[in-house]
Amino acid sequence: MISIIRAPEPVKRLSKSLHVTLWVVQVVLALFFGMAGVLKTTMPLAELAKSMAWIRDVPGPLVRFIGTSEIAGALGMLLPSLTRIRPALTPAAAAGLTTIMILAAALHATRGELPFVAETLVVGALAAFVAWGRLRRAPILPRDRQRSHGAEGRLSVSSS
Repeated sequence: MISIIRAPEPVKRLSKSLHVTLWVVQVVLALFFGMAGVLKTTMPLAELAKSMAWIRDVPGPLVRFIGTSEIAGALGMLLPSLTRIRPALTPAAAAGLTTIMILAAALHATRGELPFVAETLVVGALAAFVAWGRLRRAPILPRDRQRSHGAEGRLSVSSS
């Protein structure tokens, strides 16, 4: 005998434009943070300080840690969603990158670098948008839940 058990209500049908927008922002942020992270982890600090003045005012290990965090965030922005393996890590990565940008804005504000404050807040807002979108509005289902749910969000279970 087969019985039908209702799964939790699926998220309302989303417009394709929101889904596409989230993917575009995820890719842009992954590229941005990936490149920034690679520079901060591999480039000599003296060379890096020529283009980023704040580098001179913070300990070298902190710069390397920020770079490593940015690389991890860039990977987390795409890989969990693309593979559908623990896709809930994508909004977590986006929230972490939002935190990095808030702290960066605070650093630039204390140094009187107002144009950089605006830039970091815009990037942080984009990361917050991904966190909100992938957590609340357009979450990506894990691979196993994707297969077990039909078009109507029902799960078929057989009992004997």
